[in-house]
Amino acid sequence: METQGFFSVGILDIIDILLVAFLIYKIYKMARGTTAVTIFWAISLLYAAWVAARALNMELISTILGQVTGVGLLALLIVFQQEIRRFLLYVGNYYKMRHRLSLRHILKRTSRFMSENNVAELAEGCAQMSSEYTGALIAITRHDNLQEVIDTGVRVDGLVRARLLESFFFKNAPLHDGAVVIRNDRLEAAQCILPVSNDADIPKRLGLRHRAAIGLAEQSDALLVVVSEETGSISLFYGTKRLEGLTQKQLQQKLNELLTI
Repeated sequence: METQGFFSVGILDIIDILLVAFLIYKIYKMARGTTAVTIFWAISLLYAAWVAARALNMELISTILGQVTGVGLLALLIVFQQEIRRFLLYVGNYYKMRHRLSLRHILKRTSRFMSENNVAELAEGCAQMSSEYTGALIAITRHDNLQEVIDTGVRVDGLVRARLLESFFFKNAPLHDGAVVIRNDRLEAAQCILPVSNDADIPKRLGLRHRAAIGLAEQSDALLVVVSEETGSISLFYGTKRLEGLTQKQLQQKLNELLTI
């Protein structure tokens, strides 16, 4: 009987279903809280109506809906371009952070994106700003050079020094708004504009400065250090990770760990 194996499910079928479920979950999580979710449900309803019309042999309505669903893939690419971009960035950044196929990783060679001395200077500056409740937002590049972010700010090209960082974020300083970007062991630019995250899961207690840090962490492999102006708390964001309430020593240790290849 040919129908004997109709309901048979193999290991590959289970893996296939789990992979599709994972992809749908990740895309939905990134799109949740945006207008893209509403459009997704509308397209899903149209597709379900088309399937029902075909099953009931309703020729006219199925033809009309078929024309609509025929361009569904193109419509989804246009409507969900930001979510698809975020998903691809997530996959790419996950690989880069793991370095699974890196020749340097295989050979056990190490190098640094930022010297330990400059990490110590940064941690000291953040600790001082924390004690004074001075808000700060600092982006540290790794593989992504963040050129598009740097171009939105004012070029500095200075040494990474605690006092210099404090002067940037002093409330009356002309460059205190926006983020400072550190690249190649240098203070590359200040007053940079970062993309703000639309993630609905971000706690309400986190302000715009934190949302900007999360936004760039979603789109690159940069490390984002935030000092809260309201609480003085020091936070570190990278990838999907969020560390809050760090001390100077904890921040320094974590940065040294993450900035070592």
